[in-house]
Amino acid sequence: MKIGLCGTMSVGKTTLVNALKELEQFKGYKFATERSQHLMSLGIPLNTDSTLKGQTVFLAERCGELMYDNIITDRTILDVMAFTLNAKSIPHQDKDAFEVYASEFIREYDYIFYISPHGIEIEDNGIRETDEHYRDLIDFTITTLIKRHGHKAGKIEKISGSTEERIQQILNITSL
Repeated sequence: MKIGLCGTMSVGKTTLVNALKELEQFKGYKFATERSQHLMSLGIPLNTDSTLKGQTVFLAERCGELMYDNIITDRTILDVMAFTLNAKSIPHQDKDAFEVYASEFIREYDYIFYISPHGIEIEDNGIRETDEHYRDLIDFTITTLIKRHGHKAGKIEKISGSTEERIQQILNITSL
């Protein structure tokens, strides 16, 4: 099963993946989490400064994750699309072409779990953007992309609550 967690920054996606890693139900799965430090070391700008080349690397990483039969990842193609569409340095025509191309890979996910930022404080990890307006903009873009392209995924579900509550929702939805 290919499971992706989707949402703006600082909503607990990585924390949730790390918690799922401990469960017997997901023994034998590959887990993909935070890679920002590695990408920054390559000189790839993140967040508002992202470039088309950088977003293409992010897209390639997400596609690489989808090569596994059983994967749980803390980022999805939808996340990459949202950051691309909000990057200041990428021309609109390139953003549009990127969205069309990237959206074709959404169908690879069996489940995408969207996590809303409402009620969750931004945690500053020294890498992610902490601007609330930008965070809301990314969230709005993700929810717009879900409406526009969500039909391509196996299933998209919104989950909420504590990490334990989110785990239970995932287990119930996936019937694991």
